[in-house]
Amino acid sequence: MSKSSLSLTYGQAFVAPDLHRHRSSMSVQIPQGEQLVSKGGCALISDSTWRNSIAKQAGDLSVRGFLADYYSTPEHWDVKTSATRVLRALNSWCHSQSGYIEGGSYICSLSAMIFHQHEAHLFHMGDTLVYRIRGAEFEQLTRDHVTDLGGYRYPSRALGMDGHVDIDYSSFALKQGDLFLFMTQAVRGTLVPSEYVQLIRADVSDLDAACERLAEAANQRAIERGYNANQFCFQLVRVDRLSDGEPNEQPRVFHHLPVPPELAKGERLDGLEVVEILSRTAKARLYRVRDVRSGRDMVMKAPSPELSTRNVYLEHFGLQQWVVERVNSPFVVKVMEPARPRRYLYYLMSYVDGETLTEWLGRHPQTSLEQRLDIARQLVKAVQALHRHDVLHQHIHPDNILIDRHGNLLLTDFGACHKREGDALGEARQLARQVGLTEHSAPEYALDTEVGRRSDQYSLASIVYWMLTGHLPYTLLPNHLRSHTDLEQMTYRRAQLSNPAISGDLDDALRRSLDPLRALRFRRLTELAYHLRPVPKGEDEHRRPPWREPANVWQAIATVLLLLLILSWWLK
Repeated sequence: MSKSSLSLTYGQAFVAPDLHRHRSSMSVQIPQGEQLVSKGGCALISDSTWRNSIAKQAGDLSVRGFLADYYSTPEHWDVKTSATRVLRALNSWCHSQSGYIEGGSYICSLSAMIFHQHEAHLFHMGDTLVYRIRGAEFEQLTRDHVTDLGGYRYPSRALGMDGHVDIDYSSFALKQGDLFLFMTQAVRGTLVPSEYVQLIRADVSDLDAACERLAEAANQRAIERGYNANQFCFQLVRVDRLSDGEPNEQPRVFHHLPVPPELAKGERLDGLEVVEILSRTAKARLYRVRDVRSGRDMVMKAPSPELSTRNVYLEHFGLQQWVVERVNSPFVVKVMEPARPRRYLYYLMSYVDGETLTEWLGRHPQTSLEQRLDIARQLVKAVQALHRHDVLHQHIHPDNILIDRHGNLLLTDFGACHKREGDALGEARQLARQVGLTEHSAPEYALDTEVGRRSDQYSLASIVYWMLTGHLPYTLLPNHLRSHTDLEQMTYRRAQLSNPAISGDLDDALRRSLDPLRALRFRRLTELAYHLRPVPKGEDEHRRPPWREPANVWQAIATVLLLLLILSWWLK
């Protein structure tokens, strides 16, 4: 590490007779080189409740998940933006997964401190404890988010507790020699501030030993008072040296990468040669490029040069790469890591030797119903891969769907992708409108109403309908709506009228997924996928006639018996 870099030292200790039942987790990560300059060092502590059957998994997942995602955020994002987006995404995932677990949940308290150049940034929710020791001062930096009910303390705010998370954020200047103590709530009430300071200052050269002294003293105090100390965690972080430069100095390279200039065929950028210009729009440029060293072909996406001063767009441009990097699916085009440091703002995707769905269907007009349904099922899997990571695509369109030489589908174009976060759904809708609505866009985008996964479901079903019939399900296009009263004019055209090979069951499923009202569509995309499944060969031929169905047979027998009974009464 260079002498001009931030330098941190840390130590840890915990009292845990049974590691498998321990419900707390803590970690410190200090990267090297440019990543330390752009992202800083990070220290976290997490704690779940003893009533949680998966408490250890909840704590470990929150710590590992935050560290993995924070250091993968775009380099030009600031610390607050990066950490807040990661925590919201992590909270949304934990909250959604908790519904599938009996007797437990991914709910935990979390405190994360990021040491960046001359500042510390603290993010907190729950009842974990963070203190700063500066000289003889012992100051608590966090506040407990708890509620007292019947003598028990319950968290009133925690990671994964609700779909929307309220994060305490604070930042303050660092000084050389600052010590930060991270503890679990169970430690509270064992030692007094002067004892903490005394035990730590006894020998500050070894922070692991200092944490062990704290753990031993707190454990002994707990035993004297007759309660359990098996959830005591201590973590110390010391600022040994601050980075050179002014306190508010931004990273030299990563804070604002310049937008690439207009590129022509044959020109090079960062060791990538432009082979073909794929697209030029008002907002972005797409180039097919070739790495001059490896000879590998890729697709480069860069903002349009005229948008270089539009920071809001540039912020989302960085989000596109970060979002899609987390989606690992054979049906979603992959984002590639550049072999060399980037000097400009762009990202790379794998090159697909294929054609758009529009072009493919134009060249294969005689494609069978089963082949078209196979493409539809692949498209469902692509959208499901995004939704599993709480990502809305928002611009599903035939021209954004590629079919390769083997008939495999890949979903592309992430220009309107957005995280499905409660507070940001309005931003997601506005982004989709800025990118541009299409004939396959859900009605809610034009009417400024709430959007979500079912909005992607509408677009997907609209494309499937178009693939199977050759036209759109409504004469009034959703992107032409002006008011909610226009929804009454959207009358669904039965798909069977255009293609008799479509089953009534599939037609009904498409009608529901294409309902103008978002709340009336399928709750889950798997319900639509079920109706797109391949029908076993011969099933239709061997299907029993209506009069052979058991229920109908018994209804007929009951009717005959009723008539005979009435007739017998009449003859009496």
